Amino acid sequence: MADRAPYPPLNTLKLVSKDIWIVDGPVIRFGMPWPKMRFPTRMTVIRVNDGDLFVHSPTLLTESLEAEITGLGKVRYIIGPNRIHYWWIPMWRRAFADAGIWLAPGIREQAGDRIDFEANELGAESGYPWDDDLKSLPVEGSFMTEMVFFHSVSRTLILTDLIENFEPRKLGWPWRWLARAAGVVDPDGKTPRDLRLTFPRGQLKAAVEKMLEWNPERVIMAHGRWYERDGVAELKRAFRWLGPL
Repeated sequence: MADRAPYPPLNTLKLVSKDIWIVDGPVIRFGMPWPKMRFPTRMTVIRVNDGDLFVHSPTLLTESLEAEITGLGKVRYIIGPNRIHYWWIPMWRRAFADAGIWLAPGIREQAGDRIDFEANELGAESGYPWDDDLKSLPVEGSFMTEMVFFHSVSRTLILTDLIENFEPRKLGWPWRWLARAAGVVDPDGKTPRDLRLTFPRGQLKAAVEKMLEWNPERVIMAHGRWYERDGVAELKRAFRWLGPL
């Protein structure tokens, strides 16, 4: 099926710009008991502090990917950016025992025994060891807080689920219908309709306005086609449901 590996090659580093890479991971099933939506996965790797690696929303760690990562630098920060992006963190923790684990609010509640180790908490805008290279922004909602990051040098904004952008040609039935119903179909990907209801409108709009102030050229998301250019225009389009921006 076309959606088995929508963004090949999988499990390998792909250069985005200086000091920033993505990895497209395997497709997972997530959502209602039935039918569960097929989600392509994506992580972002950023070199910070002149050599340390910041790993955002880790995907499946294969032997070849581990070798590639090791060749880039030392993994220092492994990031769970919201409560539903944590599954492969234990695998990365075992492989990179010296790395610090940083978790968004709600991950321990969601993950149960899968996350049974010490970790640092995310939730502030600053005070992190990567502050010189990355801006951090917590976007709080009643279901989850998503941590947003901005890599200033490459002008790349890193989101997780605040925008999802599934390409119809890569989806089969009923996934294409479900994606349209959720309002997350390329080229008009947005925040899923159910998730929109969990964010206070004014707070989310203020967060988006801060993202726009950063003037991103690129926007990377965890699911679907990401935006290699025109980041500001894509943000204004994707969040127009909030009102004028």
